[in-house]
Amino acid sequence: MKVLIVKTSSMGDVIHTFPAVEDARRNRPDVSFDWCVEEAFAGIVALHPAIATIHTVAIRRWRTSPLGRGTWREAAGLRRALRHCRYDLVIDAQGLLKSALVAKQAAAPIAGFDGSSAREPSAALFYDRRYAVPRDLHAIERTRRLFGLALGYEPDFSGIESGIVPPAGGSTPAGNSTPAGNLTLVGENSAFLLHGTSREDKKWPASDWIETARLLVARGMTPVTTWSNDREKAVAEAVAEAVPQTVLVPKSPLAEIAAIIGRSVLVIGADTGLTHLASAFGLPTVAVFLATEPGLTGPRGPFSSTLLAAPGGRLTPAEVVAEAERLLERQALDQAKVGKN
Repeated sequence: MKVLIVKTSSMGDVIHTFPAVEDARRNRPDVSFDWCVEEAFAGIVALHPAIATIHTVAIRRWRTSPLGRGTWREAAGLRRALRHCRYDLVIDAQGLLKSALVAKQAAAPIAGFDGSSAREPSAALFYDRRYAVPRDLHAIERTRRLFGLALGYEPDFSGIESGIVPPAGGSTPAGNSTPAGNLTLVGENSAFLLHGTSREDKKWPASDWIETARLLVARGMTPVTTWSNDREKAVAEAVAEAVPQTVLVPKSPLAEIAAIIGRSVLVIGADTGLTHLASAFGLPTVAVFLATEPGLTGPRGPFSSTLLAAPGGRLTPAEVVAEAERLLERQALDQAKVGKN
């Protein structure tokens, strides 16, 4: 059976779909999976070994020129590619009108959330098979339930596995002043600090990231940080200047950053997609939420934890590092138990 997954964005939403794919691998080994995703996140989907073909859409880019010749040419090419694959089933795991329209291009039966379950009820009008899934569940559990209903099995909710592994590569400068051409691997005691996020109200102050880096160095760890735009660069450079032991990774492709994160022993991150990625890798991950509610969409993993600032309050670096130490200790205990068995 050949199935197309439609989950186009965002990075966190894509990552939340991986546990459902893992369930399906165990329960339906006869099923093969392809995926349709926004072009920016194709490298994230490629981390899962069960995904054969990745089709990319560019809805965000197409919206800037909806009547442009290039937009129509690319959309037509996607339509041809999807129909050429002759899918037995499409699972729209996003539940939005835009994802339903993409799913429709494959000319195959579509399974998705019913009108009371989809994020946009109108999307369900495009589905051939509609399933009721409570909306008060975490996004990961909702997607796991949807896959189970669509493919005929009951997920095992006693555990959660993403099935992804860090990509190869991921070299970084040997120090914060080392030229980019002189590369060495991230050290075994590295702690990646993911300070960048899309909204200003979700950002922890630079001073708190600096103090966090100092606390980590005092505990024998090497802070690592990076940036993707000028504002983030200013924060990253401020951390590296104040705490010279910090490794400053230049702006790099997503796959390179994912590889560095995957070799870190600890990740502390704001509400951003890369924090979800660290959690999915199974790393001890502390997510710092300041202005958003993590309840139904926060990072989930075997050693992840979300700290939520109280309304009008703040989270201190000491609190965050203490939680990181707790996760590292829990991981060490689990590994010791596995070693005894």
